[in-house]
Amino acid sequence: MIDRQLLAHMIAWRRHLHRHPETAFEEVATANLVAATLREFGWSVHEGIGRTGVVGTLTRGAGPALALRADMDALPISEANICEHRSRHEGRMHACGHDGHTAMLLGAAALLSRDPDWRGTVHLIFQPAEEIAGGGRVMIEDGLFERFPCDAVFGLHNWPGLPLGRIALNPGAMMASFDTFEIHVDGRGAHAAMPEEGVDALVCASHVVVALQTIVSRRLSPKVAAVVSVTQIHGGEAWNVLPDSAVIRGTVRCFAPDVRLSVRALIDEIAAGTARTHGAETVIRHHDGYPATINAATAAYIARDAACATVGDDAVTFDCEPSMASEDFAYLAQAKPGAYVWLGVDPAEAQRGAPLHNPHYDFNDDALAIGASYWVNVVKAFDAAPERATADRDGAESSVV
Repeated sequence: MIDRQLLAHMIAWRRHLHRHPETAFEEVATANLVAATLREFGWSVHEGIGRTGVVGTLTRGAGPALALRADMDALPISEANICEHRSRHEGRMHACGHDGHTAMLLGAAALLSRDPDWRGTVHLIFQPAEEIAGGGRVMIEDGLFERFPCDAVFGLHNWPGLPLGRIALNPGAMMASFDTFEIHVDGRGAHAAMPEEGVDALVCASHVVVALQTIVSRRLSPKVAAVVSVTQIHGGEAWNVLPDSAVIRGTVRCFAPDVRLSVRALIDEIAAGTARTHGAETVIRHHDGYPATINAATAAYIARDAACATVGDDAVTFDCEPSMASEDFAYLAQAKPGAYVWLGVDPAEAQRGAPLHNPHYDFNDDALAIGASYWVNVVKAFDAAPERATADRDGAESSVV
């Protein structure tokens, strides 16, 4: 399906993007490359959606409409690789493989433009700011699906730890929600030699951190999945002073909306109660992040059919363990029935490579042809059974773990 010339182009696109990474809402050069390449293949191109997003549209007769999405942004990480295509922009690199995602979808654009065996409309969504700024949400707020109506949306992510040539997905939860919290513990400062004259905010904060660990271990059912992680504690500036206050920050991950709300309420209850026992007070702030990425069952079956057509039935896992990492494809999957898959990138004969968000990470170019072929097969599988992707999603949501 993919000839040597197209594969060479995909590798060249991917490595060019890797050399020139751009972070959230700064993907100007990346968007320009995407737009120019889509026009070369005959796609109608729309730029500036969600600030730096690009959508390419191709219609071939009457038929269903679907959207395929790739993310374009890089991370604020200094690259440690010494390859020829290493980042030329200090402090920025494609450490999550979005360079590969963009190249694969451009490859699919080339294939679909010359493939007569599908009908309908395909929208290719090249999204900015997946990593830290919710670019998917911003594109939706900018009228993405009003301007480019579709019946379903599909996404993928390369997945270190999954061998090259394998694809994993399930109907239901694929990625967790991501929320953050900030707890200000207000005590009363004192001389470190006379702690009885104050209210030690640091001791109180330490007890709060320990108490928060009981949320998952003792306050939630073991049948549900959640993670509460404290990632920062700040307080004090001198060796001999008990500070007035301390700040605790952390993150919450889970799959189900009711669990998300329960954890938030328990953080409030435990932090405030623990502080009271120490004579301190708390001010707690919660920040909503990405929702959970939930595959609609019907769209997931279409993605499975496409995956099987791409790599074979034996290389597809249709009941994978969801990840506690998060992904803003969740916003798109809330707006439209969606399916999100993981694409294996680890060479079968080698040990697992660098993980995502690691300064030694580099996308495996051997996965490019597989990913582009998968996208074409999604279009064909959807064309064969579009009614399945627009069915009710209750079956998927009830299977959340």
